[in-house]
Amino acid sequence: MIAPKTRENRLLATPLVLYLLLLLGFPTVLNVFYSLSEVSFETLRTPRLSGFGNFTAVLSDPAFWRAVWFSLRFGVLTATVEVALGLFLAVFLSPLLQARPWLLALLTLPIMIAPAMMGLMYRLALHEFVGPLPYYLFEWFGNSPAFLSPGWVFWTVCVIEILQWTPFALLLFHLAYSSIPADVREAARMDGARGWRTFRRVELPMLMPTLALAAVIRLIDGIRVFDNIYVLVGAGPGGSTTSLPIYIYTAFFRGGSLGPALAASVLFAIAAFAGLFLALRAADRRAGA
Repeated sequence: MIAPKTRENRLLATPLVLYLLLLLGFPTVLNVFYSLSEVSFETLRTPRLSGFGNFTAVLSDPAFWRAVWFSLRFGVLTATVEVALGLFLAVFLSPLLQARPWLLALLTLPIMIAPAMMGLMYRLALHEFVGPLPYYLFEWFGNSPAFLSPGWVFWTVCVIEILQWTPFALLLFHLAYSSIPADVREAARMDGARGWRTFRRVELPMLMPTLALAAVIRLIDGIRVFDNIYVLVGAGPGGSTTSLPIYIYTAFFRGGSLGPALAASVLFAIAAFAGLFLALRAADRRAGA
């Protein structure tokens, strides 16, 4: 017999479950079905099941693996730098931000800008012929790198991503760092811990859950990056900035390859779910240790 409290909890959760099934379940099932079918815009209502041919085509496409490699490099690099820089700024600027909290609003302004608008801004600022930054670099130093050329474009988009989203990590770490009880720091000082030792032995372990959360969020956002890169350089010279979402978008809307594009999106979703599951499981093990 189901306990009254359990029955009540299930009843209260039913609207949320139904909403999620309607919002996520139906599109997911439809995408999986189309990914196993021969389908185009003309045959959306009458697709023909074809098995795993679309998945085979995607997995044998070199452009898909280049997109995977770009997304992984981009996500890992930007997430690592953002978390490290955000943690450093949160600790270093803590006295200033506690004395003048309004400065935090100024420092987090970049995350309030739409990524597409950020890409457009930098596209104008870094343009080789009309951009102000290349112009002044050439005026002052007699030379300016082509920021959107094949040799520079990867590092350019990484720096733009880091500049926009480091404030997000700063915000998380500042809130976590400010919430560390004062008596914990006082006990550390009484035990002879000072400066770096206090941070490494006392404060950093208490910040680890926030650090893991920020790293996972920024890694996921980095791997699924689309709008700012697409507005800035599109697929990039020679496809050098083709992330997985850009690969899927290009195949779907420009190539008309609906089946392979949806197969790639299903593979992307499975990999993202598996990565998130492993990350959360590792975090649970660490919390229980």
